[in-house]
Amino acid sequence: MDPIKLIASIIVTKLINTYFMSIQIEGKDLNKFIMVGDRILIKPRSPLERTKTGLFLPPGVQENEKIQSGYVVKVGPGFPIPAVIDDNETWKKNEQVKYIPLQPKEGDLAVYLQNNSFEIQFNEERYIVVSQVAILFLIRDENLFQ
Repeated sequence: MDPIKLIASIIVTKLINTYFMSIQIEGKDLNKFIMVGDRILIKPRSPLERTKTGLFLPPGVQENEKIQSGYVVKVGPGFPIPAVIDDNETWKKNEQVKYIPLQPKEGDLAVYLQNNSFEIQFNEERYIVVSQVAILFLIRDENLFQ
């Protein structure tokens, strides 16, 4: 292989890995994942293979879209609320943290911005971690999994 092509391919690979921020995690149980703060774990929907008119889409077209969708798998506790400390009773410690809960619930269909997401691979499946701020809207169907 030509050394210039080799160097170019290494640079392109590093740029792609830096831009898309993908990480692989090995494990057995997805239930051991604990989402922190306002983070949400999403299982992306499988990409469309055809357009509405029937044209076949080449691989990778759906992944380049700025807006993606997927199903919410896990939700973090929410935004922490600072503890109210009475100035007269500084000896009391209130270590119980309270949170403002997040809007998404497990099973919701979330439409989110691709630029504000991080991809992880777990047991050869693709998942996305996003902040609640990156979610544009949710579709909640109570009868979806029944």
